[in-house]
Amino acid sequence: MKLSLSVRIAETVARKDTAALPLEQLAPLARVNGFQGLSMRASAVSVASPPERVRQVKTLLDRLGLSVSMVMGNVALAANTPDATDALRDIAPHLDLAEALGASLVRIMTQSEADMPHLRRAADAAAERGLTLAHQTHWGTLCETVDQAIELVRTVGRRNFGITYEPANLRACGGPYGPDAIARLAPHLVNVYFQNVRHDENGSHVFRTRLRGPVTLDYVALDDPRGIDVRPLVAALREAGYDGWFSVHQPLRDGQTVPQAVDEAARVFRPLI
Repeated sequence: MKLSLSVRIAETVARKDTAALPLEQLAPLARVNGFQGLSMRASAVSVASPPERVRQVKTLLDRLGLSVSMVMGNVALAANTPDATDALRDIAPHLDLAEALGASLVRIMTQSEADMPHLRRAADAAAERGLTLAHQTHWGTLCETVDQAIELVRTVGRRNFGITYEPANLRACGGPYGPDAIARLAPHLVNVYFQNVRHDENGSHVFRTRLRGPVTLDYVALDDPRGIDVRPLVAALREAGYDGWFSVHQPLRDGQTVPQAVDEAARVFRPLI
């Protein structure tokens, strides 16, 4: 596996459009702390960024020896708003961004059966460029559970479409999320995300799931035992033969600085990945 840091680590839970630390400072922190890649989001660079900015980002990452593990091209995808699926209807800018940054994975999202024809066409367009579309296991989508994820892959029927395994969302949606879930998803995995949450009725964050309604939770430290123990998950990924990107996909917690968050991510995951 290859260790990646999502630029979400410089975003607060409430703001997905801006970063608390510019990429010019975050990227060197990631490199110094042993990460091999960055998972890009619109807070750093997006489909709306001028071409010159995209080139600047690529030059910066090349100089640091960092790869781009995946691109997510706009804020709507990050926020899972009703227009998040518009990317499927106009996938070319997202593919352009991935190519410009040297990434092979492009994040997309589905919210209804009406998205299926657009997803197939988007996957076909991506295949022409040698790119893969990745759908995260995520609340409010057609991929809230392992069963739904597997069914989605079957329905789309494209070899360059796969799943980003993310256990916190699977857990919030009420289904299996541990080693057994990994074993079932393994043939379809193209990416892995990890964020750590604990369920709390008085928590400050809400996942608005389709299956369970609103689920209230809090983000906790990446190794907090009240959340998800990542160690058996990493072991299960290895056993399944997964050798792709593993991205730390955690937002800033209250009172936490970006350097502190990157240091925590490195301390927890470098010994494991």
